[in-house]
Amino acid sequence: MDGSRRRIVVGVSGSLGSLAALHRAVADARPLGVPVVPVLAWEPPGGEIGYRRSPCPPLLAVVRDSAAARLTAALEEAFGGTDPGVPLEPLTVRGEAGRALVGIADRPGDLLVVGAGGSRLRRGLRPSVAAHCVRRSVCPVLAVPRPQLQHDLDALHLRNLWHLPARPAAVR
Repeated sequence: MDGSRRRIVVGVSGSLGSLAALHRAVADARPLGVPVVPVLAWEPPGGEIGYRRSPCPPLLAVVRDSAAARLTAALEEAFGGTDPGVPLEPLTVRGEAGRALVGIADRPGDLLVVGAGGSRLRRGLRPSVAAHCVRRSVCPVLAVPRPQLQHDLDALHLRNLWHLPARPAAVR
């Protein structure tokens, strides 16, 4: 890639939040005429430390191919087979998501777009990719808020988990 060319790098995992970030990246890229680089970061089962303890190249190949298939599926889900109107340069990268995204969006002229975060439970288990990118990136970072549908699905999941009744409809 030409080192001076501007681009928008976007983290994609297939979640609703990452698809919202992907749509925002494409919308921002259209008027600028810059490419969008959707990135799906992946790690070996058990992480890098686990893989170093018990390397298994055939398993690693399966996980890598699965990551590429997830990225392709996410792009298909996001655009339904239609042309997004900007050049897409999909990329799968081995590594932790935050570090991988910051490593790819390494030019001051880039824009890094990420989803603003998962549920409270997920944020408690894993560090925030968005926070990592904001702290470490050399380019501007746009954290796209979670879509309302994701909030609704999380609330529904909690109600089902705790077997709580649905909230009654608001009385007008």
